[in-house]
Amino acid sequence: MTKLLAVINPFGTIPPPAGLGKYDDSPGKAIGTLIQYVIWILIIGAGIYALFNFIMAGYAFMSAGDDPKKVAGAWSKISQTALGLAFAAGAFVLAAIFGQLIFGQWDFIIRPTIPTL
Repeated sequence: MTKLLAVINPFGTIPPPAGLGKYDDSPGKAIGTLIQYVIWILIIGAGIYALFNFIMAGYAFMSAGDDPKKVAGAWSKISQTALGLAFAAGAFVLAAIFGQLIFGQWDFIIRPTIPTL
């Protein structure tokens, strides 16, 4: 049946567009690249959010004056943002450790390639 469809293909052959030549079209590579870009965007977003939080906490700290509640709130925001950045960086370290232990490749979780049968 598949040979019949290969002979009577009404669509012909469709070559990929010229702009896609720079991408690797091996099976399983495209979804891995998509997952990799999503992870990068999330980490970049976390960094931008942390920078914004640091700026806002610094502004709250400078404008607190002698009010101990506002100073404590600013310090709390600074420490929570630093803890969040530590978790984001620690996620990369844990992904590398688990990737090396389970898959034998440290960047397997960060740059996944979905195997095909």
